[in-house]
Amino acid sequence: MRNNRALKSIASAFPLAILVLLGHAIPHAIAAVIIERLPESGLQPQAIAAPDGSIHLIYLTGDAKASDILYRRRAPDGGWSAPLKVNSEAGSAVAIGTIRGPQMALGRHGRAHVVWNGSQSATPKPVNGGSPLLYARLSDDARSFSAQRDLIGRSHELDGGGSVAADSEGRVFVVWHASPAGSKGETNRAVFLALSADDGGSFAPERTISPPGTGACGCCGLTAFVNTRGEALVLFRTARTMMQRDMALLASSDRGGSFRESFSHPWSVGMCPMSSANLTAADNGTWAAWEIAGRLQFARFPAADGKPQPRAFGALKGAKHPRVAVNRKGETLLVWTEGTGWQRGGSLAWQVLNAKGEATTENGRREGIPTWSYATSYARPDGDFVILH
Repeated sequence: MRNNRALKSIASAFPLAILVLLGHAIPHAIAAVIIERLPESGLQPQAIAAPDGSIHLIYLTGDAKASDILYRRRAPDGGWSAPLKVNSEAGSAVAIGTIRGPQMALGRHGRAHVVWNGSQSATPKPVNGGSPLLYARLSDDARSFSAQRDLIGRSHELDGGGSVAADSEGRVFVVWHASPAGSKGETNRAVFLALSADDGGSFAPERTISPPGTGACGCCGLTAFVNTRGEALVLFRTARTMMQRDMALLASSDRGGSFRESFSHPWSVGMCPMSSANLTAADNGTWAAWEIAGRLQFARFPAADGKPQPRAFGALKGAKHPRVAVNRKGETLLVWTEGTGWQRGGSLAWQVLNAKGEATTENGRREGIPTWSYATSYARPDGDFVILH
């Protein structure tokens, strides 16, 4: 009895030491997932966590055919800033189709760069007709965005949404897929790059960066990213034939000078799935997520030319628009939608993986994805995750 009382006394003063002495493992707390609705019931959000702990957010509001893009920042203490309108012409963005809305990147000194497919009324118009791919950047004083401008020159038939990436040296990579001058059809489409070396002040004329014969799935979005090694990456859905719509990763190790196809995940399907994809980075590599046959596919690339085996998550059918976030402990949050479609909302689903890539008990589903939308996510400095939808 005397020994037991002594042990309890020591345990109350030094609980951690007693657990170690008794040989008990201290369980690692799984990161919590906090779910929030977007301000102003926004659509198609994208959130990026900056190194200083602030969060940069964009989303669409207004008419689905003629939307506006709003930008907000969340300080590390949790408060959202007042919104800034990104598009200088009212109603010049579009939510219809879900994959043609705004994409954002943070460049040198934390400057936000945004691209989006223009609505039918948007100006300026491309010289070859069709919809413009519009770009705007945050001003030096972070109080407004520049006047929107179209980056399409020789290409035409913009359809699926474009994307943007930026590095810490002032380069801005704007990518989209379209038809080269004088050609039509999905199997003849290509991925184009307009590259800026001065923080988006000016852009070189677009050039093709996808290999001949890849094509591009017309109504699918693509995503661009610059990882921690400075490699520029583009994940897009091909159209090698009308039945072959693989996901392919383009990679550049020379700051956008040249690109190579470094990875491909096959899918044989005779239709456009209107899909989107996601790339993000952490200390242990680049993470990619996409969909095939209604299931979320997820892979980590330790190097741009790695050949990982994708893993499947989510519903047997109906999983779309995956997003990935990684916290400082190496835990990963996968977020996607289920049941969404043309003029139809659906459910939000999520799964947290531990640092070994194993599924944890932190997962779930809930209703609440509006029509034409999806979710975004980010990791907080304390390791917990936030989902915005």
